[in-house]
Amino acid sequence: MTRNEYIARQREAHGRRAVAVLPIHYPKELLTALDVLAVELWGPPGAPRGDAAGRLQSYVCSLARNALAFLASGGADAVDGALFPHTCDSIQGLATLATDLGGWGKPAFTFLHPKGPARPSARAFLDAELRALAGALERFTGRALDPARLAWAVRLHAEIDAERAALLEARARLAMTDRELYALLRRGEWLWPEEHLAELRGARAAIRAAPAGHGVPVLVSGYVPEPAELLDVLNRAGAYVAADDYAAVGRRLAPGGAAARATEADAWERLAERYWAAPPCSTRSADPAARVRRLEALLARSGARGVLLHVLKFCEPELFDLPALRRGFASRGVPVLVLEGELEPALSAQATTRVEAFVELLAAGRAA
Repeated sequence: MTRNEYIARQREAHGRRAVAVLPIHYPKELLTALDVLAVELWGPPGAPRGDAAGRLQSYVCSLARNALAFLASGGADAVDGALFPHTCDSIQGLATLATDLGGWGKPAFTFLHPKGPARPSARAFLDAELRALAGALERFTGRALDPARLAWAVRLHAEIDAERAALLEARARLAMTDRELYALLRRGEWLWPEEHLAELRGARAAIRAAPAGHGVPVLVSGYVPEPAELLDVLNRAGAYVAADDYAAVGRRLAPGGAAARATEADAWERLAERYWAAPPCSTRSADPAARVRRLEALLARSGARGVLLHVLKFCEPELFDLPALRRGFASRGVPVLVLEGELEPALSAQATTRVEAFVELLAAGRAA
């Protein structure tokens, strides 16, 4: 079933409206509470689907260029609106560019999440942004946000994050390939949350009591696991993703904590707490040291032998963190491969060779 078919089925069966959501961090709980289907738009990968990409400078990341072209060409016409988080200046700018230059004529919502530590002013700003977006979505759907429904949505997404985290933590004992695991985790980008939770629970049956023997463990960090062929190349070379720090996957998993017990009385507070509890991310904070510390903890816990930094070309937030990440691992003697890409439809032969050579290096080190 295609995403357009799924959107149509949700509309026909449940009367749900759909909103295309640009990466990365946004309060999905608000959309779920108002019975709105979130369909995330990560580019999409491949060549730009339309000529509107040329309206952006050539040094703008491929994700923003592809998204503008996709919206302008009618690729997202099945949805009823679009949400643009303040991930970076490029994605924030699409909120107006898509309408002014791209021919997108549907409602455009924005969400400006605070950057940096949880100071009182930042907490107040986040609360105001959450409530402003909720108000805009209420007008969009024609229904009021029920506090009990919001509390339910906060609990639901806390449980989804817990299930995803459990699968990633048990990666070495999962009887599936990396592509199969990531396909499962990323289906949450467009499935109705309750359906996604049922799939995640079912995947628990694939966890074994002992390691499944996938090969050399590797920690992967980056923006989005595209092209997915990268995962196949890793597996064929004799390695697997033992720990994940992709912005599209691991960096969005907030620990459950009190959010798992959210009530009507504290639903807004728990919703905000989930934002602050999420792992360090280049698009939410200017503290690369915190991200280095988290990656070091992931490395130690997973037993990964090396680090693959999968960087999206021209992605300023990610590139800002890159020197600190490289220095941090170099100081510990951890091998690092930096692989740059532009959401290509397939991995180049050169990139494939570099990944294979990196895995050989790690395997040789383990044998020694």
